Amino acid sequence: MPVEFLGIAATADGTETTARTTAAFDRDYTLRLARAHEDHGWDRVLFAYGSGAPDPAPAAAFLAARLDTLQILLAHRPNVSYPTFAAKTFATLDRISEGRLTVHFITGGNDHEQQREGDFLTKDERYARTREYIGIVKKAWTSREPFDHEGAHYRFNDFVSDVFPVQQPRPGVSFGGSSAAAYAAGGAEADVYCLWGEPLARTAEQIERVKEAARAAGREDVPRIQVAFRPIIAPTEELAWEKAHRTVDAIRARREGGELIRRGRPAGTAPENAGSRRLLEIAEAGERYDRALWTPTAAATGGAGNSNALVGTPETVAQALLDYYDLGVDILSARGYHLVDDAIDFGRHVIPIVREEVAKRDAAEAAKAAKAADAAERAERDRHQLIAVQA
Repeated sequence: MPVEFLGIAATADGTETTARTTAAFDRDYTLRLARAHEDHGWDRVLFAYGSGAPDPAPAAAFLAARLDTLQILLAHRPNVSYPTFAAKTFATLDRISEGRLTVHFITGGNDHEQQREGDFLTKDERYARTREYIGIVKKAWTSREPFDHEGAHYRFNDFVSDVFPVQQPRPGVSFGGSSAAAYAAGGAEADVYCLWGEPLARTAEQIERVKEAARAAGREDVPRIQVAFRPIIAPTEELAWEKAHRTVDAIRARREGGELIRRGRPAGTAPENAGSRRLLEIAEAGERYDRALWTPTAAATGGAGNSNALVGTPETVAQALLDYYDLGVDILSARGYHLVDDAIDFGRHVIPIVREEVAKRDAAEAAKAAKAADAAERAERDRHQLIAVQA
């Protein structure tokens, strides 16, 4: 199966290890980072969402109008706009990008962050709202006739859009979460289900949960799986681990100095969302897992999303990613700590290895399938010959 690489479309240059030197939305930096991805083999970049951050939709439109091939994953929280309005925004952006949009729907795992923009629903209520919201957006993308809706969270009459996506029948829908409510909603509605990087065995368990939820929703297909990591690479293993420890020291120093603002919850509070709790549980149980997974980066951030690292040479990190590919993960999300330089290095040194190995696997599978088909054809031919002789 094909493999895709997802990077980050940051609009400013700050990370967990480095203080921001630009405005929150810096046109030149946003474009430079995106071009680093487009020029070095990445498929798509994520425009993330935060309550006080720049609006990702116009930022994505800014990039889409200036780049030719890079695809866009647009994060969106259902609480910030009505679904019919959002559907038109997404369709317009898909038009601007000539069909390069996927929408990532965020339910919100923390009450404090949600309440910053007036959302006071409980977590389970938010998941129910997200599921209803996605259904409305999908219908608005595809219905040429006016329709009514009356649900638990939204009610309207006689809506029909005059702007439709380039992609047919519609753009893709991405979704994430690690709770039972998340699996149920995403299993029912998502084309792509997003997970944070965990040990292989636990990732395999989550993939099965997603598949079970899709089947329970009556689907014949299942969502594609995406997993996210923070790669730390260097020419040798020794240099990579030295870099990893410097990275954690920098995160801890910024956190202890009060420079890191924990987006989503007040400082000193435990995470509410299941995904962050899982990351902290894994980090508490051990620092290193499998081929290259390293958890101190997650522990240092308090279980912030996408914070487990893969550490090693490009070859080691590529092989670690292939381990996840072999589980059924075909979208690999990666983001470094020095965004432009790391996007270039990962694109030059890791992506080609993974793509080459995936091509080999696909060729081997195709050859195996062809051999099996040939054997079945011979068996059928022999059966017919035997019947003819007996007659």
